[in-house]
Amino acid sequence: MPGAIVPVVRIQAGDFDVAAEIAALSGGRADVGAVVTFTGLCRDEDGRLAALELEHYPGMAEAEIGRIAAEAAQRWPLQGLTVIHRFGRIAPGRNIVLVVAASSHRQAAFEAANFLMDYLKSRAPFWKKEHHADGTEGDWVEAKEADDRAAERWKS
Repeated sequence: MPGAIVPVVRIQAGDFDVAAEIAALSGGRADVGAVVTFTGLCRDEDGRLAALELEHYPGMAEAEIGRIAAEAAQRWPLQGLTVIHRFGRIAPGRNIVLVVAASSHRQAAFEAANFLMDYLKSRAPFWKKEHHADGTEGDWVEAKEADDRAAERWKS
């Protein structure tokens, strides 16, 4: 039944264990037929980037991601939903964000995870600053119009 679950939302500096998060949602449950995960990683931007620094507004970030996750839980019949977003200085190849959606059927899990990522990219209150491999400090990363357009498709 849509809306029956309470999504798990965490904003944290430390890394996360993808397998452990999947097990926490699906571990031995007979009602889970599909688990879809998305893990966003820090890119090195062709060797130019040493790290990406993510800042957030504590309290506001959790509330906004919680609102987006609750909307996903209302839209799709999910058995579980976890969203973890890291902050701080993150090196290339390291985890930034995780979405885990569990459902009886794959389509709901895929759509919920896709919806969450589209909204996280365009609406979650995080700011990213680049730190270059040559030791110089980069600029704050601007929002992309493509991310806003991707989120628009979910408006009913």
